[in-house]
Amino acid sequence: MASGYRGRFAPSPTGPLHAGSLVAALASWLDARAHGGAWLVRIEDVDTPRCVPGADWLILEQLAACGLVSDEPVCWQSTRGAHYQAALDRLIAQGDAYPCACSRKDIEAALHAAGRHRERHHAAVYPGTCRPERGGLQGKAARAWRLQVDPGEMHWQDRRLGAQQQDVAAEVGDFVLRRADGLWAYQLAVVVDDAAQGITHVVRGEDLADNTPRQILLQRALGLPTPSYLHTPLVRDASGEKLSKQNGAKALDLRDPLAALQTAAAELGLPGAAGPLHEALATWTRAWPWREPITG
Repeated sequence: MASGYRGRFAPSPTGPLHAGSLVAALASWLDARAHGGAWLVRIEDVDTPRCVPGADWLILEQLAACGLVSDEPVCWQSTRGAHYQAALDRLIAQGDAYPCACSRKDIEAALHAAGRHRERHHAAVYPGTCRPERGGLQGKAARAWRLQVDPGEMHWQDRRLGAQQQDVAAEVGDFVLRRADGLWAYQLAVVVDDAAQGITHVVRGEDLADNTPRQILLQRALGLPTPSYLHTPLVRDASGEKLSKQNGAKALDLRDPLAALQTAAAELGLPGAAGPLHEALATWTRAWPWREPITG
């Protein structure tokens, strides 16, 4: 590829692609092509209890049917545990990560005792019960590992949404790096893998925008570069709910891949394009609105 741009699409194999995930896949592919860059596919399968056997290969087949094929060998997160452990070990050595003995019930009880209540549809803000300066585990067995987050607003720029900010300490708290069940948390895995693959640009759905400040905090703690971020519009169902596998979104009907892509392109505000498939993709690449100078 001519430029230094490296982008990726990173689906979780919890089922086949649906209309919303195709919008994110198409957007990330178009952004890479519009900048003369490379497009990679990474299977985010660290949350093994939620993964559906064979869904990873089905997703790759769906992408290929739409003309969206990784420029490099596909990466599976489930093979990369040693890299996540090395990152956690570094954070521990730096004093940035600590063990936590709290269950969800413990966290809810601590928040209730402090007169703080969890907002609906939001995860409970961790109150720092097991922080080292508060006595640590106090004889309890460690369940998870958390990143120690300092208070203060985090600011970043999204290429589509504009200026963004969040006080991670106040809105999330010290967040999990390795879960109580021993599985790696998404936040750590995605940061380690984006850096390892040299990802310069992340294009993904708007529902993941509030993950960005946590990932930037981890990048800074690990001395890793921060990619450019662009969060695409959410695809919603008739009731206004975000399309997702959890909400029962239907698998893509790819009997006509061009028709599915045309629907996805319309969600991105792109013009109509006739086939064949490669010509439609070329039309949308030329029309891609979120271009920026790339230094290679």
